[in-house]
Amino acid sequence: MTEHERDDATGSGDQTATPQALPDGGEREGMQDMSLDELREEIESIDRELVELIARRTYVADSVAAVKDEKGLSTTDEDQEQRVMDRAGTNAEQFDVDANLVKAIFRLLIELNKVEQRERR
Repeated sequence: MTEHERDDATGSGDQTATPQALPDGGEREGMQDMSLDELREEIESIDRELVELIARRTYVADSVAAVKDEKGLSTTDEDQEQRVMDRAGTNAEQFDVDANLVKAIFRLLIELNKVEQRERR
């Protein structure tokens, strides 16, 4: 990642921003007029939402682990993992996000869930 890309990802760098495409294809009106502090607050809010979603996903994954344990199923389900990875790549493309980055994040989430599942058995 270049310094410019890192600045874009963290909200540091230039004091102005260009409008960002929203998932629905629209542009966030007024974003280019936001101050650096306002943009950083927006990123902070998004980060909280991301953590909340990760917590929810982890809770559901823990429930999946409990069902697997009750049924005597293996911790690893390669077919399911591939479906998750394929879906992550498709979703990334829909939102014009680097599919490799999204898949790497999902791979990490899957591996961490599997470690937790193994430790509980």
